[in-house]
Amino acid sequence: MWYKNFLKPLIDISCAFIGLIVIAPVFLLITLLLTIANGGKPFYTQLRTGKNDMIFRIIKFRSMNNKRDTSGNLLPDAVRLTPVGKFIRKTSLDELPQLLNVLKGDMSFIGPRPLLPEYVELYSPEQRKRGLVKPGISGWAQVNGRNAISWERKFELDVWYVNNQNFLLDIKILLMTIKKVFISEGISQEGEATTTRFKG
Repeated sequence: MWYKNFLKPLIDISCAFIGLIVIAPVFLLITLLLTIANGGKPFYTQLRTGKNDMIFRIIKFRSMNNKRDTSGNLLPDAVRLTPVGKFIRKTSLDELPQLLNVLKGDMSFIGPRPLLPEYVELYSPEQRKRGLVKPGISGWAQVNGRNAISWERKFELDVWYVNNQNFLLDIKILLMTIKKVFISEGISQEGEATTTRFKG
């Protein structure tokens, strides 16, 4: 309990602050490249649910442009994914701006991934337990399949993490995350550019 409520938040904020300083040159370079690739829009923000289903605005690097068809509908993800965007997704560099969310206290480095607000009403009572902790940049589901596994399996892994969270587990997930980034595993579901929507 002491780790979850006191030590972990302190580690999160301290590491996010230091991390933003260290990666500043890379952050600025990616921002410049995406500004060019996406017509002046390098960042992507979206409402997500955090701890206790509180809504916050997540920030990521924009990996897809906003190109639409003749009817004004967004083109499929695979079409809108830019070459620069594909690279930053493959290397998980699109997640870097979430350090700002960690610094604000919306997120943690390790925890279930923050999902869309409209998904909350679709959760089963067991799945709803994932909201008992802060969402993370990476998590147990991320290092055990990421987008390549089913939604049901993701929720099982998320709830398992909530029930077993501790310092050593977080360190293990962090090390596994580094490995996953290097081998670029589980980035998308089979046949999809990213992942499918959760339908309950």
